[in-house]
Amino acid sequence: MKIGIIISNNDAETCWNALRYANFCLGQKDSVKVFLTGKGVEYQKVSTGKFNTAEQADKFLKSGGKIYACGTCIKSREQEASEMCPISTMKDMYEIIKESNKVVTF
Repeated sequence: MKIGIIISNNDAETCWNALRYANFCLGQKDSVKVFLTGKGVEYQKVSTGKFNTAEQADKFLKSGGKIYACGTCIKSREQEASEMCPISTMKDMYEIIKESNKVVTF
């Protein structure tokens, strides 16, 4: 199955759970893409020892998952693009939604 996950929140626990879910889906042999929008592009900044979002994202990427991030949202927060938060577009989000069997938002 193809699963799209959209994260638009910067709450550490919410982002952590979204990425844990993404990792679980990969473990089920699903294809998973995560799109970060709005406050979601801040997921690395909110990482804590208890809710280590960066660790979950690293595991997700190393397991074959793909992360996309709204370029406008990144720029408006004066952040730099990175492998864990690559600049993408609304067209990328559209394609993820269009091709996914299921879309989950956090």
